[in-house]
Amino acid sequence: MTTSNQHAAPTPESSAQQLDRTWREMQGKLRRRARLLCKGDIHRADELLSDTALKVHIYLQRSPERVRNLAGFLFLALNHAFLDGARRRLRESGMLEFDPAWDDDHAVELAGHAPAVEQQLLLRQQLLRLEQALSMLSPQQQMLFTLKFEEDRPYLHIAATLGINEPLARKRVELLRKKLREELA
Repeated sequence: MTTSNQHAAPTPESSAQQLDRTWREMQGKLRRRARLLCKGDIHRADELLSDTALKVHIYLQRSPERVRNLAGFLFLALNHAFLDGARRRLRESGMLEFDPAWDDDHAVELAGHAPAVEQQLLLRQQLLRLEQALSMLSPQQQMLFTLKFEEDRPYLHIAATLGINEPLARKRVELLRKKLREELA
């Protein structure tokens, strides 16, 4: 005698169940890849794995139908999480931090190290040549220079301001750099 449950199709896995199963299958390979990316730093590798799991979980909640190969997607998300972390560390390391060990005497000592007179003269001459080269640029190139080098705007913002796409903004900055190098050489 058979029951009706024996012939019923198996219930499809939820995205969370799929993620759990695939994560368990790929965990060793993901851990090795994370350690490789983090140059052996076990703690950073564990943080990277946590970030990856969270990103994939959130993505699967929003649009699970877009992921066809979950194992491959896990490795892609791992790489993206690593790049996000590297960019974040670069941004953070560029920030100035106050160090209480720096007292007022140390700040005065640092301020007292001005370049020699000859060095100051060379720097002034370079600045004059740069000002002349900038004055020779078209208004659009001057705007590009201001956005990229004075305001330090990201390429996405530059592209939006100039009404162009991001790859074209990158190319124009590259050409502007080349032109200025030639002018100042």
